[in-house]
Amino acid sequence: MKPIWASLLPALLAGAALAQDEAARLNDYPTEARADYVFACMAANGQSREMLSRCACSIDEIAAILPYEKYVQAETVLSMRRVGGERMAIFRSSAEAEHMVADLRRAQAEAELVCF
Repeated sequence: MKPIWASLLPALLAGAALAQDEAARLNDYPTEARADYVFACMAANGQSREMLSRCACSIDEIAAILPYEKYVQAETVLSMRRVGGERMAIFRSSAEAEHMVADLRRAQAEAELVCF
C-alpha cells in the first residue's frame, strides 16, 4: 500500500508548476526595466524613501496590467516621438502607435491611483 502523500505528490507538483507559470507571467518585467522605471519616477517625484516605495508600487501595478512586451512597445513609441524628422511621423500619427501609448497611459493612471 502506498502512503497517501505518494498519491498526492503528482497533483502537488502540477499545482506548483501552474503557480510558477502564473508567477512568471505576472512578473515578466526584467529587474533592470523595473529599476529604470523607479529611478525615473524618483527623479521626477523626489528622492525619498516614501517615493521609492510609491514608485516601486507603481511599476508593480503597471506590470500587473500590461505585459512586458506591450510596455516595451509603448515606451519605444514614446521614445521615437521625441526624435524629430519626417520618418518618425508614423510614431506620432498611426492608430496602432496611439493604442500602444493609450494602453500604457491607462496602466500608469491606474498605478497612480493605487500608489500615489
